[in-house]
Amino acid sequence: MATTMLRNAAFIATMDDHDTIRRDASIRIVDGHIDAIGAADEITGHADETIDASGHILIPGLVNTHHHFYQTLTRNLPAGQNSNLFNWLVAHYPIWARMDATSIDVSTRIAIAELMLSGCTTAADHTYIWPNNARVDDQIHAAREMGFRFHAARGSMSVGQSRGGLPPDHAVEAEDFILSDSQRVIETYHDDRAGAMTRIVLAPCSPFSVSTDLMRETAKMARHYGVHLHTHLAETLDEEHYCRELFGQTPVEYAEANHWVGDDVWFAHMVHPHEAEIARLGAHRCGVAHCPSSNMRLASGVAPVKALQAAGARVGLGVDGSASNDSSHMLSEARQAMLLQRLQNGPDALSATEALRLATRGGAEVLGRDDIGYLAPGMAADIVGYRLDSLPLAGGAVHDPLAALVFCLPPQVDLSLINGRLRVHRGQLLGVDIPQLVARHNAAATALING
Repeated sequence: MATTMLRNAAFIATMDDHDTIRRDASIRIVDGHIDAIGAADEITGHADETIDASGHILIPGLVNTHHHFYQTLTRNLPAGQNSNLFNWLVAHYPIWARMDATSIDVSTRIAIAELMLSGCTTAADHTYIWPNNARVDDQIHAAREMGFRFHAARGSMSVGQSRGGLPPDHAVEAEDFILSDSQRVIETYHDDRAGAMTRIVLAPCSPFSVSTDLMRETAKMARHYGVHLHTHLAETLDEEHYCRELFGQTPVEYAEANHWVGDDVWFAHMVHPHEAEIARLGAHRCGVAHCPSSNMRLASGVAPVKALQAAGARVGLGVDGSASNDSSHMLSEARQAMLLQRLQNGPDALSATEALRLATRGGAEVLGRDDIGYLAPGMAADIVGYRLDSLPLAGGAVHDPLAALVFCLPPQVDLSLINGRLRVHRGQLLGVDIPQLVARHNAAATALING
């Protein structure tokens, strides 16, 4: 048995049912799982590896429920800087259609590196365009090499402009191929065991880029194999107008009519559900990936987070794509979630602890996981630590170290373990040459833009 000891943490915020915070505490990890948490003088014994966590606050690894890794290649494009969603997508689709396996690989690595350094240990990515022989396999291999817990979506688009969709025809795939490749990916990679590092999600992109038949057949396949379903829904009012005109239904009504509700489904954004729909989404135990930065960037609106939670929906955070957020920092997203809810609903609308709960336990629940999201014996050892004596937390951590992570400038993680394996130490991402990776990524991004 491999044993690791995290020793002498100043604070451990477990995010358990009681929001337990331990002072001067240690964690013992055995074979990738938490074995014990307690006072430093009680957690003793031999360890194969001992890590000094003094001066740190330890929290559960952050869980990102919605991303588009490949979009790191198209951050900050002038053509999309001042656009709403539909115009932004139309400007980007032709560029994304030039990607290949190499650009998918390097953009995945950049996104994961950035997420890990922000404190993220698990992410769901939604890539829905697979041009020039790129495959979801390219992402899975990169995530495995980096030791990252990964929910990989076999996303898809099948309805191009000639059939009334938003993407150009050359950017979509044939539906028979989408379904056969989805089956292949599930059978090759999906792991439903506790502590799994790789799970597969089926994720048609949106009501304006796939057919009703594909939505239905994908749901049928997902339930046959026991994998989860994900799509964008109710993100903008333009989407609602599109759905009413084409289907005679709102986006939520369309999802309900096509068997896209349940505790195995989660939606990205959910900014514009109607009041009665919020109640139904909660009754179905649907999940929602709240993406505040992207929703502000594209002026999509403010998601009714508290109402969705009160109705029974599962809500987590997503950084969304790096071309509609331009960064992948999970603590920053928690801060934006807190501030945006307060702007709309008052200063007590969302506390710092509630924002962190969205980023940890909430995200785990959205992804259908009961083995990550909080710190307790038996849970997977996904643990991150932030130095309390860092410049961003100066003067804040001395008053309330947990809240400081959200109220103050979001710091980079100093320490990260994923499945008990040390991945970030003293602020350095282990096993990754960041300057070399950035150089490769910038070359790929430049080539993509230049065609």
